[in-house]
Amino acid sequence: MPPSSKAHNTRAKRPVYACAECGWTTTKWVGRCGECQAWGTVDERAADRSTGRTAPAAVTSTARPISEVTVTEAASVPSGIGELDRVLGGGVVAGGVLLLAGEPGVGKSTLLLELAAQWARQGRRTLYVSGEESAAQVRLRAERTNAVHDELYLAAETDLGALLTHVEQVQPSLLVVDSVQTIGSADVDGVPGGVTQVREVASSLIQRAKSPGIGGAAIATVLVGHVTKDGSVAGPRVLEHLVDTVLQFEGDRTSRLRLLRAVKNRFGPVDEIGCFDLADAGLVEVPDPTGLFVSRHDTPVSGTCVTVTMEGRRPLLAEVQALSVETNAPSPRRTSSGLDSSRVAMILAVLTKHCGINLSKHDVYAASVGGARLVEPSVDLAVLVAAASAATGALAPPDLVVLGEVGLAGEVRPVRHLGERLREAARLGFTRAVVPAGSQDLERLGSTIAVTGVSDVGTALRCLRPVSTTPHP
Repeated sequence: MPPSSKAHNTRAKRPVYACAECGWTTTKWVGRCGECQAWGTVDERAADRSTGRTAPAAVTSTARPISEVTVTEAASVPSGIGELDRVLGGGVVAGGVLLLAGEPGVGKSTLLLELAAQWARQGRRTLYVSGEESAAQVRLRAERTNAVHDELYLAAETDLGALLTHVEQVQPSLLVVDSVQTIGSADVDGVPGGVTQVREVASSLIQRAKSPGIGGAAIATVLVGHVTKDGSVAGPRVLEHLVDTVLQFEGDRTSRLRLLRAVKNRFGPVDEIGCFDLADAGLVEVPDPTGLFVSRHDTPVSGTCVTVTMEGRRPLLAEVQALSVETNAPSPRRTSSGLDSSRVAMILAVLTKHCGINLSKHDVYAASVGGARLVEPSVDLAVLVAAASAATGALAPPDLVVLGEVGLAGEVRPVRHLGERLREAARLGFTRAVVPAGSQDLERLGSTIAVTGVSDVGTALRCLRPVSTTPHP
């Protein structure tokens, strides 16, 4: 063998290190990727011996004109859970792979066990594979939530090969894997939950779901994913790229309300949410959650204001409360709960500058009712009205909703989906609304509710009720 050929073979056998996130390669191991700056994603791989000439191979299916491709196989099938179907865009798709992520204890397993039970009640076989609990523990939880059915099969496995064997034996139409970070493959290096293992497990399950093979059928697959401290899905980013749908299950530990959001959805919208109540008997659908975010008072109370926020495509009424307390501290406190603290501070500054309500010697507390997270700019005017009411003692009418974004110059800007918001407020008995003056079709919107358009914050406060410009002690 010529020396040059021998040297070439020696170089070809040298290992290389590649990032599992972006594919960046290097000749030596490093703890942090030099391209995407991710930690712990660089693994050793065999050197690429490709010559760059790949021979044509047999095709799995013949290419056809797109007009001849049937869409019945990709049609959505109702899951039996209305709020989940709302988020998915109609239901579960055969062969689709869904990734459900959420913090520990939020109710992911409870939701998927209810999904598996509802699917089985419709006469369709379901396989629930748990890598975190034993089959007896899952059965105990199923009895508590009334999710026991003969078409629901349980298995406790942490090996990928055994899981695929269960799939071939049971032949389910729905597969639930809880969770993808607990399943490992003996053919791949690394521990379960590592980057390489997660990628291998997800790729194998996705291939089985979409390519059933001879005698099989497409399987709708749901994978449970863990999250990191910042709330993102744990594991390689390629996991979110491979699956068809990514859902985020959210909820405050101090509240029973749970929200299901679509982060990615190839078969439906990504701006819908589903609402659930975490009760003792499991998750209960909440088709109309508005009452959870609005408190009812026998008499008007100062420091309160009702607004309408949009959660996806769903308008929800929410109440903002504020409290102003005189203080001798050199730096008064600005505390908020359920609201953006920096935006609340900005609104209080606008209230002082453009409305003449001086809060420099008052602690101000602002919060949303029911644990709602109000981050839309459309709630700015309601926060301002609640803070002004708390500072002056004026009362906002109980049948009034306030909508509008507040600018630093004191102007009130239009908000999106104003018609849907006002119709929801009218449906729940509110008769008056304060909205930005620049909104379109105010006359048409005022057919169901009395609408007042305002252009600045001072006009908004005058439309509510004459208020004093000096805070009460």
